[in-house]
Amino acid sequence: MRLAHPWALALAPLAWTVAAAVLWRGRAAALAYPGGERTRALPPSRRARLARALPVVLPAAALTFVSLALARPQAVGALSEDDGRGVDIVLAIDSSGSMRATDLNPTRLDAAKEIAKAFVKGRVSDRIGLVTFGGAPLLACPPTTDYDALLGRLDDLAPDMTKVDGTAIGDGLVAAARRLKDLAAKSKVVILLTDGRSNTGAVDPVTAARTLASLGVKVYAIGSAGRGPAKMTVDTPNLGPVVVQIDDDLDDELLAQIADITGGKSYRAQNRGELEKVFAEIDRLEKSAVRRPPVVTLADRHAPPLALAGLILLTESALAATALLRWP
Repeated sequence: MRLAHPWALALAPLAWTVAAAVLWRGRAAALAYPGGERTRALPPSRRARLARALPVVLPAAALTFVSLALARPQAVGALSEDDGRGVDIVLAIDSSGSMRATDLNPTRLDAAKEIAKAFVKGRVSDRIGLVTFGGAPLLACPPTTDYDALLGRLDDLAPDMTKVDGTAIGDGLVAAARRLKDLAAKSKVVILLTDGRSNTGAVDPVTAARTLASLGVKVYAIGSAGRGPAKMTVDTPNLGPVVVQIDDDLDDELLAQIADITGGKSYRAQNRGELEKVFAEIDRLEKSAVRRPPVVTLADRHAPPLALAGLILLTESALAATALLRWP
C-alpha cells in the first residue's frame, strides 16, 4: 500500500486540534450570576458529556477519513520478471501473378495469407513485419507487435499488387534485411514464400542471402507450388476471366542455397496441408528467451475511507435529530 498524496494527511491533526480546542473550551465554561459571582457548573452526566462531545468528535473523525481519501491510498501489485519468447520476423511473400494458381486451395496466395495469419496469431512476444514482392519489393508492414494491424496488411495482399511483372526474390530479401538490421532481438528470421524463380530485380538472390547471413538473419525458404502444371484464372480485355495453365517453375535449388547460406531451412509445400506443417515447424524452431521487466500495478483504494466518512456524517446527522436533539 502507498499514498499518492501523503501531504493530505495534514488535515487530520488539524481537525483533531480544532475538536480538542472546542471541547476544552466547553469544559472550562462557568455560569455567571448578576451579582458578579462565578460558580462552577454541576458535574455533567454521561449523556450530557456525550451530547457535548459527539457533535465535535464525529465531524473530526469524518474529516480524518476524508484526508485519508485525499491522500489517495493505492494497493501496489507486481508481476515478477519472467522469461517470454521473442523473435524478430519478416514475412517475405511473393505476390506475383502466378500466385493466382489453384493447386493450393483456394489459390497459392490466399492459402499463404490464411496460414500466415494463423502463424501470427500464435505468436506472443515477437515483432513481425511483412514485405511482398513481384517484379519489385513493397513494404506492407514494418516489424510490429500490433498484430491486428499486421493481419489487416496480410488481408490486403493481392496478385500483381506491386504493378511490376516478374519475381524479384533478391530484392524481396534485401527489403526484409533493411527492416531487421537495426532490431535488437537475438534471433532474426525471414520467412520467404514464393512459387517461382527469380527472373528480375536489382540484387541477385545469392548476394542477398549473404547479406542476410552477415546480419545474423536466418531464412526459411518455402516453395509453395505443386509439381507439374497448374491452373489459374486471369482477366483478359476481350474474354473476361479465363482459366489458363502455367508450368511448374519453382527453383528448389535456389531456395535450398539461400537457406543453407543463412543457416535456415528450405521446404517445398505442394498443398495446403503441407504448407500448414511447414509454418508449424518454423513456429517450433524459432523461439528465443527475452527478459520481461517487472510490471507494477496500482489500484486506487480511496473509496472505503470516503464511505466511512459519509457513514460517520450520516450517523452524526441522525443523532442530532434524535438522541442529541437540542431545543433552544
